[in-house]
Amino acid sequence: MANSFELTGTLKVLEDTQTFASGFSKREFVIEVPDGKYPQMVKFETVRDKIDLLNELQIGDELKVTFDIRGNEYKGRYYVNLNAWKIESPGRGSSTSSLDDPPSSAFDSRFDNEADPTDDDIPF
Repeated sequence: MANSFELTGTLKVLEDTQTFASGFSKREFVIEVPDGKYPQMVKFETVRDKIDLLNELQIGDELKVTFDIRGNEYKGRYYVNLNAWKIESPGRGSSTSSLDDPPSSAFDSRFDNEADPTDDDIPF
């Protein structure tokens, strides 16, 4: 099992859900993490049933994100994704979802079929 990590920051970007030809779905979001003089903008993704974790969030919400680091190769290129599987909003006093278990494998079906050709043939 992969190691899990946590980051806390402010929600800055909340993208729409993307669904690919293979049926794979993901939703990306960005939090701003304080880092001294130069805050960091960190992009995460949620996949499958974890997409619902983002439904009640709004730009400006303070979040604690629990995630795994996932890396893969596709057509000779290497990619790293921060796969969020638990999102808490401390300001709201509770988790945004009860889906607190890490995914067994977030990438099982990514390469079953080609991705949407409008997405540069990258399935994620």
